[in-house]
Amino acid sequence: MSLKQDVVIVIPARYGSSRLPGKPLLDIGGKPMIQHVYERAKEASFIDKVIVATDDQRIYDVVLKFGGECQMTDVNHSSGTDRLVEVSESVSASIYINLQGDEPLIHPDIIATLAKYMLDNEAVEVGTLCHSITEEESKNPNSVKVVVDNQNRALYFSRSPIPYPRSEFVAKYLKHVGIYAYRREVLQNYNLLPSSMLEQSESLEQLRLLEAGLEIRVLQVDSAPSGVDTPECLEKVRSIVIDKIGCN
Repeated sequence: MSLKQDVVIVIPARYGSSRLPGKPLLDIGGKPMIQHVYERAKEASFIDKVIVATDDQRIYDVVLKFGGECQMTDVNHSSGTDRLVEVSESVSASIYINLQGDEPLIHPDIIATLAKYMLDNEAVEVGTLCHSITEEESKNPNSVKVVVDNQNRALYFSRSPIPYPRSEFVAKYLKHVGIYAYRREVLQNYNLLPSSMLEQSESLEQLRLLEAGLEIRVLQVDSAPSGVDTPECLEKVRSIVIDKIGCN
């Protein structure tokens, strides 16, 4: 096992995608998507190491080509967290951050905010982020919503609008940002947790932790860029990146 790192970012990246095959390698402004995510992660403060975790040789080769670090993981993993667990077995750290490979516009400060929160709050086992959205955006199933209690502990995550707007009361909607931070001990026990009914129903792996009784703290940030879930999202992100390149 390698020497211990305090905070390690793991970027799970698989080639298969029903809506966007080969998503990590899709070109955005002259770079593959995975390179954008990797570079944003490397720019974040409080981070000791960044690793892409994949099961595809094409992704592995591309990451090495642009100078990144990559680890091949089991092809049978069903989620990004499973890949994170495998990496944690060979790369020792206190905190592991799971950064989704389809977040090419993620800002380094957002990553640093979560890392610092975990470093400053040793009792927190799992941490993640959210930000406010409109009622209209809450209806989009690609935008995962979260509701929290008064201690910022996650009560539930859903693709449906939560809370449901049954009355004229104006509800507050929070969109989950696709980034998680785990203590090492949580990952060591993750494979002992059964895949839950809620997880399978919503296709949201974090629900396995909630159903098992683990606590997830949710830190609210002002905003966060959207990830790439659909062809329409991809074109939007491409236009944003191209505009930024043109301004440089």
